[in-house]
Amino acid sequence: MVALLDKAHLQSSTGNPAAAGASLERALRIEPRNPVLWSELAKARLDQGRYRQAINLAAKSNSLARGKEKLRTKNWRIIGRARNKLGDYKGAEAAFKRAEQGR
Repeated sequence: MVALLDKAHLQSSTGNPAAAGASLERALRIEPRNPVLWSELAKARLDQGRYRQAINLAAKSNSLARGKEKLRTKNWRIIGRARNKLGDYKGAEAAFKRAEQGR
């Protein structure tokens, strides 16, 4: 699983979020309850312009990330950015506020 996550990071950093997403999906088949993987997939989908999916994946990560406030903050920022891109400015503002509050 770690190798797939590393591969996804490399793919993302070289401008290939679709390949990163595929690697993360494989990793999630191995560890489906890993909130970090869900968050990384949400980021890959955000980078691909798949905003609604990014929101759903970040929310899934948050549901699994109890006690992991940094990860939840990251997820709320992903949700905020995706909502902003969708034109949901009030929703984006609410997400960014939750990120600031760390919940």
